[in-house]
Amino acid sequence: MMDTEVDRALLEKIADLIGKPVGAFNIRKDTGCDGRQSSENIEITGKEDKPGIDIRIKPGTAGETCYIPVIITKPGIEELVYNDFYVGENSHVNIVAGCGIHNCGDASSRHDGVHTFYVGKNSHVHYTEKHYGEGDGKGGKIMNPQTIVYLEEGASIQMDTTQIRGIDSTNRYTKIVCGKNAEAVVTERLLTHGEQTANSDMEIVLDGEDSKGRVISRSVAQDTSVQTFRPLMTGNARSFGHVQCDSIIMGDAKIRSIPEIASNCMDAQLIHEAAIGKIAGDQLLKLQTLGLTEEEAEDRILKGFLA
Repeated sequence: MMDTEVDRALLEKIADLIGKPVGAFNIRKDTGCDGRQSSENIEITGKEDKPGIDIRIKPGTAGETCYIPVIITKPGIEELVYNDFYVGENSHVNIVAGCGIHNCGDASSRHDGVHTFYVGKNSHVHYTEKHYGEGDGKGGKIMNPQTIVYLEEGASIQMDTTQIRGIDSTNRYTKIVCGKNAEAVVTERLLTHGEQTANSDMEIVLDGEDSKGRVISRSVAQDTSVQTFRPLMTGNARSFGHVQCDSIIMGDAKIRSIPEIASNCMDAQLIHEAAIGKIAGDQLLKLQTLGLTEEEAEDRILKGFLA
């Protein structure tokens, strides 16, 4: 586990891991398991019928973190992995995922991950997922994550997803179904550059009374990259939903932001807003007067925007 400098650098980048994790973890490397450990309250087992793992969290578990990062260090790897999470009632846990690809070859490397969450009553999950690509080869670095979440009564999930840099192509799909008094908060941060493409489809379904949903999308498109974001908030009961999309466009990039709200109940209160623009000139000027170059000023503004 963590045999090479590349392994260690990728894991630190996508999961903030330095050394062996404490508690439950499963580290996947180049289509295989590179290390696994369960804890007293979190059990991780491999699937028998297809690639992937089952994570079972006991009711009442609190304050524990489960790490499930994926790294790919060889060109030409293509995999589809299924991970299922069963979160017992009255739990409060952190799950840290993420995928890093290091490709110095000519063949593309690709990871498709399907994560399904079943979150029990009155439980809270904080889910963090970072994607990152690097390497000087011609082969593509491709990631297609799919996340589906079912929240029972009073349950909640906070999803923080980030595409840091270096992913040539991504198709992201997220769907969250909220029961009574359930709440979903999704923050998506996305950076594309070069000729990269990114598509993100997201749906929050407010099925239960007094359920809440919020989507916050912040993206930066540089060079000739192309982004498309399609968030949908559906209210099927008395509920509240808010979709906010903010993007910075640079160079010859292209961005399409297509937020949608759909109400099937007169007591559903749904709001959406979207904005696309360039970096304001006065922001650059202010930072340059403090001694930064134009490039340094741009970098400082983008880091703050995506933070």
